[in-house]
Amino acid sequence: MSEAAPPTRLWGGRFSGGPADALARLSMSVHFDWRLAPYDLLASRAHARVLRRAGLLDEAECDRVLAALDELDRDARHGAFRPQADDEDVHTALERGLLERVGSLGGKLRAGRSRNDQIATDLRLYLRDHVRQIVARLAELETALLSQAERTIDTPAPGMTHMQHAQPVLFAHQLLAHVQAFIRDVSRLVDWDVRAAVSPLGAGALAGSSLPLDPEAVANELGFARAAANSIDAVSDRDFAAEFLFCAAMIGVHLSRLGEEIVLWATSEFRWVELDDAFSTGSSIMPQKKNPDVAELARGKAGRLIGDLTSLLVVLKGLPLAYDRDLQEDKEPVFDAVDTLLLVLPAVAGMVATMHVDVERLEATAADGYALATDVAEHLVRRGVPFRDAHEAVGHLVVWCAVNDCNLEDVSDEDLATVSEHLTPDVREVLSVAGALAARSAPGGTAPERVREQLVEAHTSVAAHEKWATNG
Repeated sequence: MSEAAPPTRLWGGRFSGGPADALARLSMSVHFDWRLAPYDLLASRAHARVLRRAGLLDEAECDRVLAALDELDRDARHGAFRPQADDEDVHTALERGLLERVGSLGGKLRAGRSRNDQIATDLRLYLRDHVRQIVARLAELETALLSQAERTIDTPAPGMTHMQHAQPVLFAHQLLAHVQAFIRDVSRLVDWDVRAAVSPLGAGALAGSSLPLDPEAVANELGFARAAANSIDAVSDRDFAAEFLFCAAMIGVHLSRLGEEIVLWATSEFRWVELDDAFSTGSSIMPQKKNPDVAELARGKAGRLIGDLTSLLVVLKGLPLAYDRDLQEDKEPVFDAVDTLLLVLPAVAGMVATMHVDVERLEATAADGYALATDVAEHLVRRGVPFRDAHEAVGHLVVWCAVNDCNLEDVSDEDLATVSEHLTPDVREVLSVAGALAARSAPGGTAPERVREQLVEAHTSVAAHEKWATNG
């Protein structure tokens, strides 16, 4: 029986023996970085063509290598080629696969590059691809919120501050506030992509290469805007990963805030919305329960995303240039954040798209909690009363209503005058929800025409997000 082939290793010529088992286990990353295989193969194709142009591979050799890489790509995607226990990382596994297909010719592909610039390139390619998937899912959530806003475009609701009734707003205005947060999230990711579109390939281990390579050509082929300006920075920079994780954490915070509101809206106390059965769960002991699990899980996942950011920032803190093995720890937080967002976003979008809004309940409670008090105060200001005096007069009126268990509009003319000389019968002109909404007509306000403008502008933004996710 023939002896087994020695394990593929991308280093070791200087060493008289193999690594200790404990070191091998600690160093192994193929169990999580294997997902980078398509991007590593993409970069390998570009590198092969650069080697051919440099005269380091002839035409026939390059064609054989490219054909083998294509075959390896197909086999890896369909599971016919998988990492083995001895493969240290994705690069080691793929070089083994290439050597199995073209023999020693595969070893020529290692010329002019290092795992240091390979992994930095692979991770950028992976993230730029998956950020577009995340933006597509964000656009779906934005669309779900916009659809609900269109359905409730004329529905007044209690506007809250400090979780207390403050002023009436259109419910669509509240939903569009969440859309604005997600629009900013997409804007950050699009802006992030500009800085991430830098190719490290050609930087080698840290100093570049003495071979006649063409980093700009590789960058162009791989869809990057340019090659890295400094080879040391190219292999050590993980700003792009940390910045992505910040963007992911902010998305998580915004999802958590939306989730928290939906949890409240679905309670018996609020009864503003009812969640669809498909996006709710029940209780194992209480048959009446309908739990907002999607909203709660969206809220909970924010902690995970914030943790991913914190994890990488701590890894990067104080690392000397250029490459250090600590950077092996950059990938798992990134992968976790990507997986988390691609899991949560469709569920939240489905929950929002299918929830039923209780329009009658919202309308009936829009003015609760003396929410029209500010309108009375501002009406007095328009009559020339200093706001300080108007604020105090209306505050006394609210106290009077609380003591006498009535609403603002129920106070008689005589009692208005008793409370304050400023409170004349004309204040009744503003004691309506419709009037309060219409009065908030400044840009960005909750007046119906302003909310319709916001809706149109948001649709334009979401269409741009969908286009960018598809075409970049």
